[in-house]
Amino acid sequence: MADERPRGLGRGLSALIGGDEGGSRTPAGNRSPRTVPTAFLRPNKFQPRKTFVEEDLSDLIASVKDKGILQPILVRPIAGDANAYEIVAGERRWRAAQAAKLHEVPVTVKELNDGQALEYAIIENVQRSDLNAIEEGIAYQELMDRFSYTQEQLAGAVGKSRPHVANTLRLLKLPESVRILVRDGKLTAGHARALIGDPDAEAKALAIVEGGLNVRQAEQAAVKKKPKKPHSLPVEDPNIKELEQTLASATGLKVQITDDPDKGGEVRIFYKTLEQLDDLVLRLKQKW
Repeated sequence: MADERPRGLGRGLSALIGGDEGGSRTPAGNRSPRTVPTAFLRPNKFQPRKTFVEEDLSDLIASVKDKGILQPILVRPIAGDANAYEIVAGERRWRAAQAAKLHEVPVTVKELNDGQALEYAIIENVQRSDLNAIEEGIAYQELMDRFSYTQEQLAGAVGKSRPHVANTLRLLKLPESVRILVRDGKLTAGHARALIGDPDAEAKALAIVEGGLNVRQAEQAAVKKKPKKPHSLPVEDPNIKELEQTLASATGLKVQITDDPDKGGEVRIFYKTLEQLDDLVLRLKQKW
């Protein structure tokens, strides 16, 4: 799969499609932009965007009626049917063209495998901010499940940081009722992240929406009262101190070890940000 992935995906759709303003030759596997009947196009089965806002589509329809479709729709051939193409990127433009009763639309045809088709669809939507956080997370998860992407490969493909990818994927752990609030735009991704792992996530999410809480207030509302832990026994053993320093040097984080000869002990690693936690998890995985 790695050899089949397009190069330079973070550069935008113009790089993906292969077109340039200088009129250079179309790369191998591409055909020059041309016009085809609107009816020849089929929706993308990998389309990560599930919600098409009617108001946004209405604005696009008006623009298409006035100026037409300015950017070609990226499509790939459908095997066994010379007059059918699957949309890879540009489904909103196609929907608007249908509503505007355009008989033909400009397309760029590109030979793509399933992994590339999904990747391109995600990139267009992410770069245009067309996906809500839940749709984005589901799309990332599909790339990982279906095509064995790692978070690092995903980050490079869509032009996002690895912590962003990791945090977006974490939203999928939320109850479906909370995910719906995010999809509907009633709850932001920042609000939702504060509720991950909270047993009362649904109730608190509704309280956040009804109370109009900001993200900081949501984080405070999500804090659960925890029983006080007994004070750690003072560590005097120089061997323990040396282990703490070794782990701290390896992780870049503060490490505390408590040791009880009768009951065993514990290792505590302190982090301040989710990025530090993500980096720690990656380091541990590399050692496994």
